[in-house]
Amino acid sequence: MTRPVFRKIVLGLALAPLALGLAACGKKDPADGGTSAPIAGEPVAKVAAPAGKTWSDVVAKTPEGGYRIGNPEAPIKLVEYGALSCSHCAKFANDGFGTLRDTYINSGRVSYEVRFFMLNIYDIAATLQATCGSTEAVLPLAEQFWAWQPNMFQKLQAAGEAKLQGIQNLPKNQQMAALSEVSGMTEFFTSRGISRDQANQCLGDAAKAQALADQTEKATKDLNITGTPTFLINGNTVGSVEFKELEAKLQEAGAR
Repeated sequence: MTRPVFRKIVLGLALAPLALGLAACGKKDPADGGTSAPIAGEPVAKVAAPAGKTWSDVVAKTPEGGYRIGNPEAPIKLVEYGALSCSHCAKFANDGFGTLRDTYINSGRVSYEVRFFMLNIYDIAATLQATCGSTEAVLPLAEQFWAWQPNMFQKLQAAGEAKLQGIQNLPKNQQMAALSEVSGMTEFFTSRGISRDQANQCLGDAAKAQALADQTEKATKDLNITGTPTFLINGNTVGSVEFKELEAKLQEAGAR
């Protein structure tokens, strides 16, 4: 999306149609975006986690605005540009995250970082709430949200166009909270430790919403990220691939 579109979404908080941006969620060839390069390396030895921990317990927010789990010095650095509204991101989470965590991240050879990418207004509302609590809670909430995601679309479809249009006609400072309610997001997050008052405060954080939009725009401009999920291994774009393909790339990079 261009800056004018994001300006409308973030500053005006005008509701986009349900389908806005979802065409950018799906499988793409690496040549469609970013810099693709061969990834090859010698087998990498496992690295022991700190005493009493597994590497997936080690969580940090990165300077790029992402959330990383795993060995911060891992020789194989996996980055996912993902959107909480993206069904293909949800499929990757459901199909592959357990293996990624248990086999690769906990070996100390691979770190995994999610950088949230805004495809539409629903991503902004969901990401504001997913990042509302502690840093350690963000990725577990994201994984749970991807599993729950079909419920959001069912609730939005059931709400109907008239109700969504009615939300758009509310005062701007009430729109995000109303959208979160009608989509079921509020119930999802409050059942997982984010209080309603806390969620509403985060949903009203226009500066953070703008930062998410700017982060997305920067990824589009600097890395040519145009869809989700898009994966990078050690800075090289491998595109939007299924988990089995990504696993092969990790092994090729030395996680074997």
